[in-house]
Amino acid sequence: MSSGTDSQAQCSTASDPASKSMDDIMALCKRRGFIYPASEIYGGINGFWDYGPLGAQLKKNLRDAWWTDVVMKGCNGKLGPDGKPVSIVPVDTSIIQNPKVWEASGHVGGFNDPMVDCRETKNRYRADHLMCMGEKGDSTGQIYAFIENDDKSFANALKKLSKYKKKDIPEDGVDICSLTELGADELTITVGPDAKEVGTLTEPRAFNLMFPTVIGATGDIETNKAYLRPETAQGIFINFKNVVDTTRVSVPFGIAQTGKAFRNEVTPRNFTFRSREFEQMEIEFFCHPDDAKDWYVFWRDWRMAWWQDLGLKGDNLILREHDKDELAHYAKEGAGTSDIEYKFPFTAPGFGELEGIADRTNFDLKQHAEHAKTKLDYFDNTRGELAKNGQPKGERYLPHVIEPSAGLDRGVLALLCEAYTPDPERASGVYMKFHPRIAPIKAAVFPLVKKGGMPEVAAPLAAELRNRFGHLGTIDYDEKQSIGKRYARMDEAGCPFCFTIDGETLDADSPNHNTVTVRDRDSLSQERISIASVGDYLAEKLGL
Repeated sequence: MSSGTDSQAQCSTASDPASKSMDDIMALCKRRGFIYPASEIYGGINGFWDYGPLGAQLKKNLRDAWWTDVVMKGCNGKLGPDGKPVSIVPVDTSIIQNPKVWEASGHVGGFNDPMVDCRETKNRYRADHLMCMGEKGDSTGQIYAFIENDDKSFANALKKLSKYKKKDIPEDGVDICSLTELGADELTITVGPDAKEVGTLTEPRAFNLMFPTVIGATGDIETNKAYLRPETAQGIFINFKNVVDTTRVSVPFGIAQTGKAFRNEVTPRNFTFRSREFEQMEIEFFCHPDDAKDWYVFWRDWRMAWWQDLGLKGDNLILREHDKDELAHYAKEGAGTSDIEYKFPFTAPGFGELEGIADRTNFDLKQHAEHAKTKLDYFDNTRGELAKNGQPKGERYLPHVIEPSAGLDRGVLALLCEAYTPDPERASGVYMKFHPRIAPIKAAVFPLVKKGGMPEVAAPLAAELRNRFGHLGTIDYDEKQSIGKRYARMDEAGCPFCFTIDGETLDADSPNHNTVTVRDRDSLSQERISIASVGDYLAEKLGL
């Protein structure tokens, strides 16, 4: 038997992403139907993924949790910094908008990454993922590319460059820098991580991340060119006036939206973390410029707490404020910007962005007002100088915007990584410790064996639970294989509770007549409860 200290150490290790294998997590996702490679039977397509039955339900549960807590419950009833309930309304805007939307937002002209190509291997690398091998702080010297968060790629290129120079490269002689900051005439050697020869990297070129498409049947791209949206935010900004004019909302208020976005990532990697098609959960919260700082702090702290409530706790989740040199084009100095970051196995001991919270100032509304030649300012009759009757004269202004923007796919990935819990004592060797609220399978009902009248009792119980809880997730029913194998399958699926009908359930002379065995996924404890109380038991466990 393990000591308490050993048990704590094992628990700590299981919760540390650095101790988890991303290959093992991906294998479980494929094996149990969470995530598949898109177009797999045709060899797949890089940067795209399909969600299987469990993954689709997990993703829906996370989306529904966000929608319920943000939109329907207004931040779960938490009062804003003005002491009033938070007002949020939903929209669902088109994936394809007038191309002028993306010209005004700056995406057409500036939404690009500088890239370099390797002439030998035909691989492509971001120009800010290059390394200068010279004197510390010196921008001249040898340059080689490496793949982000890929230790093997990094080590291979370093080894080749060290061999070329016929000496080891000391750690204090390594500078990470952007090739765009270096003049081409300063470079003496360029090395790709998988190339056999030196001098194979091209000069950086800009690659636009927008997905172009053509509107109309003629296929004339010059006159009918459009784009798949790279973010959901702009659809909200261009409908700001429509929402104000057609509803009774007043500043401060937010507009929320979930939906697909598309970015032509040059080097998608790390499973679903960086994909070309992904889904966002975004809020654009409009407020008076003087109140922007308080609302930024409100949203920053509440969004962090929200992810923690879903099980992303401890040292695996951090809130990181941006430095001045990280501010986006829409942010001004002094505006708040922060990221909620999770320690994924492929970023450990570092972190990867899960959600960004930014003070976008009035940049977007101002851009669209200028380009569309439309007034988007807001008249606030609660502000301004007082008239003779003591009432405010009103104030007209362009609202500032606080944007909490979360990646739904990254959220699902973080929940998968956090839930993945190796346990060599179990038949499955691992279980998925999902928070019951987002678990794709809420409960399973099993007859111990497929005879003796047990299925006739188990099947109606499963139907009853499905009618009551089916809108929250799957209620599984299975009468095949041994009970141990069925438990193991539910462990890998992350099902928190299994209800088993056995011989004692049907034995009128047994003190356990009309009871079922409840198995808890996390503790493996079992208890007996009456069949009649199963629904209420599950409701309590699910927090309903």
